[in-house]
Formats: sequence, C-alpha cells, structure tokens
Amino acid sequence: MSRSALVGNITAMLQDAGFAVSDRCSIRPKSFDLAARRGDDLLLVKILANVDSLDAETGVEMRRLGSYLSATPLVIGLRTRDEDLKPEVVYFRHGIPAINPDTAYDLFIENVSPLIYAAPGGLYVNIDGDLLEDQREERGWSLGRLATELGVSRRTVSKYEDGMNASIEVAVQLEELFDQPFSDPVDVMEGAEEVREADPTPQDPAVEPDEDHVLAVLARVGFTVHPTTRAPFTAVSEDGDREIANLLTGHSAFTRSAEKRARIMSSLGEVTRTRSVYVTEEREKRDSVEGTALVSQDELAALRDADDLRDLILERARAPAEG
Repeated sequence: MSRSALVGNITAMLQDAGFAVSDRCSIRPKSFDLAARRGDDLLLVKILANVDSLDAETGVEMRRLGSYLSATPLVIGLRTRDEDLKPEVVYFRHGIPAINPDTAYDLFIENVSPLIYAAPGGLYVNIDGDLLEDQREERGWSLGRLATELGVSRRTVSKYEDGMNASIEVAVQLEELFDQPFSDPVDVMEGAEEVREADPTPQDPAVEPDEDHVLAVLARVGFTVHPTTRAPFTAVSEDGDREIANLLTGHSAFTRSAEKRARIMSSLGEVTRTRSVYVTEEREKRDSVEGTALVSQDELAALRDADDLRDLILERARAPAEG
C-alpha cells in the first residue's frame, strides 16, 4: 500500500469514528500529518509505513506540540524494520505511542483499548495489583504460594501487587489460575504515559535567526512563544485569553508556498481550536486566507499589546477573503 493510500484510509477511519480531521500537512518538513478532534480528545497523527522512520527530532517536536496544544501525539503505521506491527499492541518510538491500523480501528471505532505494549525484552501488560492481591488473599494463598505457581520469586509477586507490569506470559498464567483477567488497558488517548518513557517535555528549540524579530514582537506584546522546527507553522503562542488561547504563527514572504501554509494553518486551527496568523514582509491586498489572518511585519511591530494583536487577528480573520 502506498503511503498516500494509507493516509487516505486512516483519514476515512477517523472520520467514520466521529473525528473532525484537518487537511493533510503536505509541506515539508512536517512533524505530523493530520490533526483530529472528537470532543475534548485531540490527536496529532503521524502516518508511516515503517514506524522506525520516525526520527528523534520529529518525535521531540510532536511531544512538544502535544504539550502546547493539549493533544496526544500518535503514530499509526504498518511495520518496523524487522516485523509487522502486531494488532492489539502499543509500541513506542521516541516516547510516542505507535499502533497499527487494526488497533486504531478497535480503539476509535469499537472503543476497545489495547491491553499489550511492546518494550525491550518482549510484550507486557499493566497488572491491576489491588485486584490481584484481593484474589490471592480470598483464596488464602501466600505470596510464596502464588510465586511458586507462577515460577517467579516472592518479591516479584509483591511487585506485581504494587503495580509493576508483567510479561504477557505471566498475565496469561494469572488469568488461567484465577479464571479472570488482571490486565488494565493501555490508555493511548493519554499518550500511554503509565508505560511510556517517563521523560519530561523537551525544551523549546532555539529560534531561527530569520524568525527572531517576529517572535520577539509577539513576546513583547505579552505572548508566551514556543518556536517549532518541523511544523507547518513557525511557532505556537499562548496568552491565556479565552478567545485566542493559542495562536499558530507563520512568517515569510507571501509566496504560493506561504499561501498553502496559511491554508493548512486555517484547517489545523479549526480542529485544534486555535487562531492563526501569517506575518508577511509587506502588507497584502487581502486580509486573510480561509481564516488565517495576514499581518505585515510593520503592522506587527506597531502593536502595543496583546489586546491590539487579538483585535487585529479577529478583525482580519472575520473579513471576507478576496481572490
């Protein structure tokens, strides 16, 4: 299957599941392909035939954007370098959960979360330690008795009851011994934080010299600015205002490529519930591109505070777009 066909299939599946899906981010470099929202759940989705092709820089960017936009970064793919991704299993690449399309279908269409995750050494599950302890005591079994049945140490059983995860083989043994499952689902929609790498959100990247003066003005008028390196926009800016909580910002001469970026930003803004502004080198004849406000560098520099910028963006974005 071509990657384009895979992206189309995943887009259709998300729409069938009730997600509003953005236009595909088709300008390189790009850290994600689609944004998708269903209610309060927002996804930033990277779609890859081989999930091992997700590089560290892209993974870091996706995690940062997830933090800025209150979104879950997610990779949907078909295989690793060595094997196909197994159904009902969550993998991780650079701290981001990765699943195959069948697992995504189960999760989003059938509302069935995966129970298994892959980590160095094999496949594992989250064990409900409290339930295991209750069932063991109800049978009158000591830690040692259960350890003998499982072929592990008493200390290992104690760790299971304290919340340590278990191999899938142990989970199967427990289910057979007690005639009930002890596995908790992997919460993909929360980034599977309970099992993924416990790394803090990476630091913001350094500002590119060409963008420094624009982002400096945003900071001066009161926005908290988070530069990006591989997104379709230059930065995500926050000011805490209810009408513009987050602002996607682009900047360049207004070429055809810039216009395409502005359209993508508009589509992303609808899904992520953000406003977007594209800072141009000169004042353009039109005020917006499908909801992305166009503001010149001189107009931006003349603004006094965040209120002035908010008012200008809202005025431009609401104006009918020309030609």
